[in-house]
Amino acid sequence: MPRENLVGQTIAGYSLQSEVGEGGTSAVFRAHHASHGTVAVKVLREKLRQDRTAVARFLREARYGERVQHPNVVRTIEIGEAEPGMHFLAIEWAAGDILEKYAKQKGPLPVDEVCAVVRQIADAVHAAHSVGIVHRDLKPENVMYDSTARQVKLLDFGIATDTDMSPEQRLTRAGFFVGTLMYVAPEALSGELVGPLADQYSLATIAYFLLTGALPFPAKTPREMFSQLLSQPPIPLNQAKPGLKFSTAVEAVVMRGLSKEPPKRYSDVVEFAREFCQATSSPGQTEKQGFTAKLASIFRRKE
Repeated sequence: MPRENLVGQTIAGYSLQSEVGEGGTSAVFRAHHASHGTVAVKVLREKLRQDRTAVARFLREARYGERVQHPNVVRTIEIGEAEPGMHFLAIEWAAGDILEKYAKQKGPLPVDEVCAVVRQIADAVHAAHSVGIVHRDLKPENVMYDSTARQVKLLDFGIATDTDMSPEQRLTRAGFFVGTLMYVAPEALSGELVGPLADQYSLATIAYFLLTGALPFPAKTPREMFSQLLSQPPIPLNQAKPGLKFSTAVEAVVMRGLSKEPPKRYSDVVEFAREFCQATSSPGQTEKQGFTAKLASIFRRKE
């Protein structure tokens, strides 16, 4: 079946100008609206419009995003159904690049910039936790980043969950984990409903990646990653990349966030971010960051 092409069409007053992202269940468009201006519109794929579970997931994501209101979370503008089965979600258009793309082009990033990013993601995630929502898929691919303003916007509550949800309300079968293996907390691998501390683990992994350009586990396949997450300790931050060195305080904070046992992590994401930023601003940290990161910072200032 050929894929539906919606570019150039107008749905519910939103003129779809270009497709900017796609997934298995929906497509995302840059769009214009007479009242809202430039926005992003996510539309459920045609092949799934009769699939009750797919529709329920789409609407759940939209409603979770609507519940989480924070400057570092993309704002939900409208949830609707343009025609029978054509569910859509309109959200604010976030400036910048996907954080993963930016980090791969510019990283390893300076510690002060990583602090700014981590702090804002933590604030966004804490806002979600405050209304009973665990994101479950924190990763650089789900963060928009305006590097000029150093502004972060958290995206995609597609597999988030409500901590008050009963087993009967879950859309993920028991025994099946959700998330992205490279960033998922070890406790999620059991398929059980995870709590806010799982998001802290993912945020610590993001911090590790932004600082080093590497990940805490050297796995080359999903099977290896699954095994290492369960049975091996993460590579210490100061062993992630030759030539990159951080203060013992920075390493200690990141590695505590990556503790396999949730109770050994910080009490919440805000405490993790606060301790991380305090460690990165300690005297002498810039000198300990390493030649590679300092060189990258110099070139970035010349751009």
